[in-house]
Amino acid sequence: MSNVTIIKGFLLLGFSEERALQILHFIVFLAMYLIVLIGNILIIILVALSTHLHTPMYFFLINLSVVDIGATSVTIPKSMFNALMNTAWISYSECVAQMFFFLHFVSSDIFLLTVMAYDRYVAICHPLNYVSLMNWGRCIQMASGAWMGGFLNAVLHTTTIFSLPFCSNIIRQFFCEIPYLIKLACSDSYLSEIYALVFSSCMGFGCCVFIFISYVQIFTTVLRMPSMESRQKAFATCIPHLIVVSLLVGTWIFSYFLPSSSSPYNVNQMLAVLYSVVPPMMNPIIYSMRNKDVKTALWKLFDWKRPFNNKMRHTGL
Repeated sequence: MSNVTIIKGFLLLGFSEERALQILHFIVFLAMYLIVLIGNILIIILVALSTHLHTPMYFFLINLSVVDIGATSVTIPKSMFNALMNTAWISYSECVAQMFFFLHFVSSDIFLLTVMAYDRYVAICHPLNYVSLMNWGRCIQMASGAWMGGFLNAVLHTTTIFSLPFCSNIIRQFFCEIPYLIKLACSDSYLSEIYALVFSSCMGFGCCVFIFISYVQIFTTVLRMPSMESRQKAFATCIPHLIVVSLLVGTWIFSYFLPSSSSPYNVNQMLAVLYSVVPPMMNPIIYSMRNKDVKTALWKLFDWKRPFNNKMRHTGL
């Protein structure tokens, strides 16, 4: 414990110390962040303004968009600021807040995806009971439960991590991430966080198992439908959600199970971008790509020519 120092802040090592690459880092992150903001805000506006999208599925989709905006907003802007200002400093309190909110949003994300899988299961496997099982009161309760579960998981890890004594303040990542903070801990006190990670991993695994079982039941029911049109409609609402789940879980597993000790420094950072930025950036595209309801709402929102053309006809011009 003689190596323990009083930590007032941390150094977030960027992708490169070369000024030209730092500017490139800023530009790339700015582009990705704008895509996340525009895509997810557009989804929120479409659902809010389109009455035919006021259903439980799109209610949960709004929550998912808020989560995606939040998860990127607590990491990307700070990284862009450091790259632009040629600094690596993040204060102790900023690091605590960054870890807490990132964990809150990411944990809420997987819980919301689990709730959305249940929503699709009820809609397809029990359509006659859908209105009673997925009423607005229950939807609000499930969404609130997802947010609360993310909050409790964030509190668990944040309090455990920052109760540890640190022997260094150099974080080899572009944001305050659990595995890299654990490496800074002195002695064997980090074992308490390992237990917390195991607990969270079990919860995440349980969510994945629930989603998998739900979709086994969904696909079994869909394949029994006599109408090809009904099958296509069911697949159109389920496939985007399944792609989003696969993208989030796949990138997370790939990132965390790749041995960091054998991976180059920049590779670890690129893997962090893969699971923390790419899913929020791709979610709006995935959900709107094969969804006719979202496409219809999008065309109505941007169909500014129609009112003008109608006015021209009515005035005889």
